[in-house]
Amino acid sequence: MKKEDKDIIIANISDALGNYSCVYLVKTSGLNAAKTSALRRACFKADIKMLCVKNTLLKKAFEASDIDYSGLYDLLHQETTLLLSNTGNAPAKLIKDFRQKNDTLPELKGAFVEETVYVGEASLETLAHIKSKNELIGDIIGLLQSPAKNVISALQSGGNKLHGILETLSKK
Repeated sequence: MKKEDKDIIIANISDALGNYSCVYLVKTSGLNAAKTSALRRACFKADIKMLCVKNTLLKKAFEASDIDYSGLYDLLHQETTLLLSNTGNAPAKLIKDFRQKNDTLPELKGAFVEETVYVGEASLETLAHIKSKNELIGDIIGLLQSPAKNVISALQSGGNKLHGILETLSKK
């Protein structure tokens, strides 16, 4: 491959990395063509970008990025498939579901989610249960609204009781 071609590929990988906040490195070398196609379709449905890349080109794209991916450098060996997403737990859930349906790989090498590096297959369960930023914001908003809703409902129900008492007293 010519140096110009490599530079173009590195630039494309860098652009893809810049568009997504979560990076998963996965080993898919044990999958046949049909299962790889099924994985690609599942990624497409879950809004996850799947790229098969050369490790050296991926490392150069990591180095060119503004984000520090140095924790993933040691994982760049053998065959690497890149899963990119803006939702931190989506690729982990996809991997777990795909394994259950197909009784096979992919194997998680590591992940970079919300500025944290997760290494190894043991991290898959943790990553699958991690809440996304939007889910956390929703939880916080729900918690903040809960006391206000309680006060409003108490005032409304109290108002109905008070109104009923006043009507009864006025009729007597």
